[in-house]
Amino acid sequence: MINVEASILAADFARLGEQAQEAEVAGVDGIQVDVMDGRFVPNITFGPGVVQALRPLIRVKLEADLMIVKPELHIGAFADAGADRIIVHLEACLHPYRVVQSIRDLGIEAGVAIAPGTPVSAVVELLDAVDLVQVMTVNPGWGGQPFLHDQLRKIDHLRRVLEERNLNIPIGVDGGINLATASAAVGAGATVLVSGSGIYNDNASVAENVASLRAQVALQSPWTQRPGL
Repeated sequence: MINVEASILAADFARLGEQAQEAEVAGVDGIQVDVMDGRFVPNITFGPGVVQALRPLIRVKLEADLMIVKPELHIGAFADAGADRIIVHLEACLHPYRVVQSIRDLGIEAGVAIAPGTPVSAVVELLDAVDLVQVMTVNPGWGGQPFLHDQLRKIDHLRRVLEERNLNIPIGVDGGINLATASAAVGAGATVLVSGSGIYNDNASVAENVASLRAQVALQSPWTQRPGL
C-alpha cells in the first residue's frame, strides 16, 4: 500500500487549517509540517504552535519534519503539540541514535531523513531504531523544487538493504513528488509519497490532485519497475 501525505509548505498559509482538512477529506494518509529554522536550511517556516493548532482539526497522521539544528532541543515541544511522528535530518544530529530513541521514548514514531548528498550507508546503523526513512529528492529548504532523479538509485539501494535485513520500514520520499515523478519513486521502492505543490496548486483542486496521484501509482507495484535506475 502506498501512503500519500500532504506537505502544508505549499498550502495557503492564511488558511492552513482549512487546507489540512481539505487534504484529509481528499483521502491523504497524513499531513506533514515542514519545520525550518533558517540555519540548517535557508528558509524559516513553522513551529510547534502550528502543530498544536492543526491537531484538533484532523484525524490523520500529523508529522513534524524538523529541518532544524539541534532537533533534540525541540522534540518535547512537538510531541506535546500533538505530532504522531517526528522526523529528524541525519545531517543535523550530532548523536542521531540518541535523538531517535528519545522520540520513541515519548511514545511517538521516529523518522530519519537523508539529504541528496548523504549515502544510504550513513543511516544503516539507525534502521533498527526508526519507524521511517525519508529520502529527500530535493535539497531541503524550499518547496516547488524539481525532483532529483539520481535519488532513485538511493531509494532502490535502501529498499534492498531493508530486504536483506528483513526490516519492514516505510521508505518516504519528499521533494518534487507529482504526477510526473510519483510512479518512478514507487517503482524504486518508496511507500510514502510526500507532496506539497503536487497537491496544493492552481491547476486543480486538492481532491482532484490527490485522486490523480493515487491513480498514477495504483497500477505501479513497488519494485516491479525502476525507471531511470
